[in-house]
Amino acid sequence: MKLEKAASQLEALGNPTRLNIYRILVRAGDEGLPVGSVQEKLGIPASTLSHHCKRLIETGLVSQERQATTLICRAQYPAMQSLIGYLSDECCADGSCPPEPPRRTGRERA
Repeated sequence: MKLEKAASQLEALGNPTRLNIYRILVRAGDEGLPVGSVQEKLGIPASTLSHHCKRLIETGLVSQERQATTLICRAQYPAMQSLIGYLSDECCADGSCPPEPPRRTGRERA
């Protein structure tokens, strides 16, 4: 992954609404979610959701597919793994790694 792509994806995820959308879609799995379901979960106007989804789609983190009259949004897991890999690939390459922190169970909120 190139620095510019990673920066663009991180910038997109740096917005709280977009990060929330992305986390909802990651939780949804491969099936994704209809746009209306994402909108209900967030309680935001359709135009706002559309604006934020567009940015996530532009960076390759999310895709949309029309199924009849329903627009399905999906997290792009290969893009997510690539970004995570980019951030961790050279971990401690120039020094020793700190001890690993305790693992979160996923139920804690950051």
